[in-house]
Amino acid sequence: MRTLGLDVGTKTIGVAVSDAMGWTAQGLETIRVEENQTEQAIPRLKELIHTYEVDKLVVGLPKNMNGTIGPRGEACLQFAEQLKEALGLEVIMWDERLSTMAAERVLLEADVSRKKRKKVIDKMAAVMILQGFLDSKGK
Repeated sequence: MRTLGLDVGTKTIGVAVSDAMGWTAQGLETIRVEENQTEQAIPRLKELIHTYEVDKLVVGLPKNMNGTIGPRGEACLQFAEQLKEALGLEVIMWDERLSTMAAERVLLEADVSRKKRKKVIDKMAAVMILQGFLDSKGK
């Protein structure tokens, strides 16, 4: 079974999926939602879960640098609860501090244009979140 990684923003949700062995994360897509209406993504997530035979979700938890959870983190926790109810799968929260910055750095090093970076940054951040989780399980 595979794991789905999510980078939850106010208007987009980056989605990544693991390989069947749980070793690597690949970016799938960015789901667009109306501002702060993340539950609109649940039908599409159900389709992806069915297609990729997913048995758990890893949701990025954006903590403040001092480890506290701010409004964005609270919104992610609330969305995680909605996912548990709607999908009946295990949902794991993963500290995603700096994942978007790391994704931006990777894309800059790959010389991806600003326009293209904007389109893929959330998906890339989801890959970083999921890969961090997968790597931690291997240790």
